[in-house]
Amino acid sequence: MNKVMLIGRITKDPEIRYTQSGMSNLRFTVAIDRVGSRDANGNRQADFISCVAFGQQADFISRFIRKGYLLSVEGRIQTGSYQGQDNQTRYTTDVIVERVENLTPRDPNAQPTSYQPNQGYQQPNNNYQGYNNPNYGGTYNAGTPTSQPEPEAPQSFNMDVADDDLPF
Repeated sequence: MNKVMLIGRITKDPEIRYTQSGMSNLRFTVAIDRVGSRDANGNRQADFISCVAFGQQADFISRFIRKGYLLSVEGRIQTGSYQGQDNQTRYTTDVIVERVENLTPRDPNAQPTSYQPNQGYQQPNNNYQGYNNPNYGGTYNAGTPTSQPEPEAPQSFNMDVADDDLPF
């Protein structure tokens, strides 16, 4: 199975290109922090992953994604090679984008947008639980937060636990 899932920031504004047959394509780079990895000066280290999108995914990215946006990219790895002008063989590794999601809302009330190629553009769902989401921890109705009573937990969850029983 060849499946890649990345979360990182796009490094520059995407520029869409078209083949002679009219197919749109877009090449972009996602910067992903290495968790817990720092250089000798204490700076965080990152990997820069080359990604390629075609067709409707490329159109979506060119319209809605900008430099610095946090993205979720799902796809597959594809390797290739070509002859450089110096007649040396160059090898490439790219992520071919199958699904992309913008994790940077446009405003505090916005939800992330996503595109799945077989389903077209989707309106964002309300399950996003980010801190900028007004629905986080409650419901949201027409721009004004409302509170609803919490459903009562089943009896199996109502138990007293002494602090001495907790492992932390």
